[in-house]
Amino acid sequence: MLIESYRKLYSRELKKLKIEIELYKDEDNLWIRDKEIANSAGNLCLHLIGNLSHFIGHVLGKTDYVRNRELEFITDDTSREYMIYRIKELVEIVDNTLKTLNNDELQRDYPISKFESTESIEFLLVHALMHLNYHVGQINYHRRFLDF
Repeated sequence: MLIESYRKLYSRELKKLKIEIELYKDEDNLWIRDKEIANSAGNLCLHLIGNLSHFIGHVLGKTDYVRNRELEFITDDTSREYMIYRIKELVEIVDNTLKTLNNDELQRDYPISKFESTESIEFLLVHALMHLNYHVGQINYHRRFLDF
């Protein structure tokens, strides 16, 4: 039952991310930075794709994804079309990975050290979902504030 909830919530939040990226009137505005806003929506989108592709897709789902976190924040020329493609791909990767887990496995230790102490897979999934939701909210604000 809990796995189904994670599947629905990740799918919902990733679809929100896709919609936010699609809603930009001008694709160039995805890359606007302002003195008050350090990260562009495009960089936040790339960061979310990298984060979930690594911590869920690679670590739990055993994909061959290799993350370059630094590039997520300095790249400024990725097309909207490519980001949308990657988000759609990520919905499948996350869902397929979550389908391989059961509720008992959620209590196992997350396989790599990400936090100050050893945490469970369930803790990582909640943490990553909150991280996704937080940045989608930032992208929404960025779009409403800077997409003129």
